[in-house]
Amino acid sequence: MARVAGQRRNVPGPAPSKKEPDLIVVGRIGRPQGIKGEVTVEVRTDDPDDRFAPGRVLTTETGPLTVESSRMQGKYLVVAFQGVHDRNQAELLRDTMLQIDTADLPPLAEEDEYYDTQLIGLAAQLTDGAELGQVTDVLHLPGGDTLVVQHGEREVLVPFVKAIVPSVDLASGHLVVDPPEGLLDLA
Repeated sequence: MARVAGQRRNVPGPAPSKKEPDLIVVGRIGRPQGIKGEVTVEVRTDDPDDRFAPGRVLTTETGPLTVESSRMQGKYLVVAFQGVHDRNQAELLRDTMLQIDTADLPPLAEEDEYYDTQLIGLAAQLTDGAELGQVTDVLHLPGGDTLVVQHGEREVLVPFVKAIVPSVDLASGHLVVDPPEGLLDLA
């Protein structure tokens, strides 16, 4: 149902103001690759060719990184960043989250596609109108995208598929959950 551009960084506190960028994670730096400063990147975006194109500036907690080159090597994305010229410098970047501003994202082409940031914060309602809770995160699991809904003191995981989430209304700020039997058994 959903194709997302990346994961929103789960930052506590109020929603970003209009002056602050709304950042989403598009990758995480892994181990160094070779001795020339390249790193492997765990991709968390649907468009790695664009997000990791040469010249693309990515935001990190320690400052911006500019992509010098990127290529697929087997199942890994290997990226070289400007100013990172050896394995020691590359090792210092390990586990760094790579982010972009949602304002830089193109509009989605399909009606049933959403960015994580559009879904986080929506009120989740059951088909009878009862409140289930608020969407607090979107997990990108091997089996598919899953909404994390805060239901009182508990978190409920809801598979983000059309059969279970038949409608998303961004304008009104809610989505409808039609759970199969047993999904919401919280006992």
